[in-house]
Amino acid sequence: MSDINAIDFDYVRELVYRESAISIEPDMKYLVVSRLTSLLRKTGHADIAELVSSLRGRREAGLVEQVVDAMTTNETSFFRDSHPFDTLCQEVLPRIAATHNDPIRIWCAACSTGQEAYTIAMAIHEFCPALVPRVSIIGTDISREVVAKAQAGTYNRLEVNRGLPAQLLARYFTQQGLAWQVKPELMKMVEFHTLNLIRDWGALPEMDVIFLRNVLIYFDPEAKSSILRNTSRVLKPDGCLFLGLSETTLNLNTDYQRVTSEKSHYYKIA
Repeated sequence: MSDINAIDFDYVRELVYRESAISIEPDMKYLVVSRLTSLLRKTGHADIAELVSSLRGRREAGLVEQVVDAMTTNETSFFRDSHPFDTLCQEVLPRIAATHNDPIRIWCAACSTGQEAYTIAMAIHEFCPALVPRVSIIGTDISREVVAKAQAGTYNRLEVNRGLPAQLLARYFTQQGLAWQVKPELMKMVEFHTLNLIRDWGALPEMDVIFLRNVLIYFDPEAKSSILRNTSRVLKPDGCLFLGLSETTLNLNTDYQRVTSEKSHYYKIA
């Protein structure tokens, strides 16, 4: 495995933070070396020193994006921590549907390879079928590579075996050789785009529900507060925000208050 010197390590840490607000701690050198070594196979650089030299000179288009992608953790699975999906379908969506007749928009921020967005689509088909025509789901991620995979909707056996019940696999996927393809009835509910949470969010429409789960853990308090304030600007007044089980708005500069339901919790603007 290639190695990285202290100066190059600090440069990569600062670059990744500047581009994505992802904090790489001083004791995470092994992680950086491991991920950049894997990236060398794609970029063709001889070692990490040569790669960082190219970064400094900005000589290769897209290299900064590739490095940030490499530093991003894309851990995801179908029906991860299943209770929020129960709360969404049993409590949140019926209440929202009763308050207005407009389309219902759900945003999966930092959606990775798309499993969460497709999970929401499956849950709505299963538990709120009457709402299917009204719901649209937007999945976004900073990585073009994972967004492309999400758009393709094709998953290998290991991926579908992580959290996806066999009956739902049979109902909503088509087997294609050793892979499984999401069926059209789910794909037409979901669209995917690239979006950097610390940059301009562009023309993102108002949302009824935002899933920002297991994302804030990678940011420092200042970035967390900024992202949460921005979500409150795109969330409708009666909308709901879902965070990860280990995440909270406590001690952050936000207007959110926690709402505890029977199986999980979510946040609303106070």
